[in-house]
Amino acid sequence: MPDHANQTIVIATRNQGKVREMRALFRQHLPRVKDITLACLADFPAAPLIEETGRTFHENARIKALAGAHLTGGLTIGDDSGLEVDALHGAPGVCSARYAGPHARDAENNLKLLAALRDVPPDQRAARFVCVIAVALPDNVLGLFEGVCHGVIGSEPHGSNGFGYDPLFVKTDYGKTFAELSSSVKNRMSHRALAFAKAAVIVERYLESMRASATAGHV
Repeated sequence: MPDHANQTIVIATRNQGKVREMRALFRQHLPRVKDITLACLADFPAAPLIEETGRTFHENARIKALAGAHLTGGLTIGDDSGLEVDALHGAPGVCSARYAGPHARDAENNLKLLAALRDVPPDQRAARFVCVIAVALPDNVLGLFEGVCHGVIGSEPHGSNGFGYDPLFVKTDYGKTFAELSSSVKNRMSHRALAFAKAAVIVERYLESMRASATAGHV
């Protein structure tokens, strides 16, 4: 369990792949933040599942952030992200994590995607990863931030450094899938990295105001 005596920021997910990326992004974009405990919903055993009832990434990110903030009482980051494929009219979209079913695993989602694109030629397999990050307190959403990364869908999975659709998503200017790129490279240009770079400004501003208030209270 996180130490709630310190300032805790909650990442409103149980997806450990997202948690790892978020922790790396915190280190990258907020290197001066040393006294913060980063937690996720897995650190709160009594936390209920958050129903993603939104029709857009923005709506779901907002739902997750507010639900996490209400649960924990502190600053929360809600991330909703997914894959949009042009040939599939934007699918799987907000249903990316459950494309092959409510409890589908990554491999099952990837297989369904490949099957859906079986007859689509390489030059028509354009796709984009989209990420929206919401930063919220229990009674207020401080901001919504979007990042988009363009690529194409390959014909078979490659690489093991990633999760979700990473083994199929080819970043054409690198000639590799997301799962073949190093974490340091991906954390500079991925959809989540681009969204987090914007959100980090609000997070740091909030933390600075909290420190200023605490300092004033001790004067």
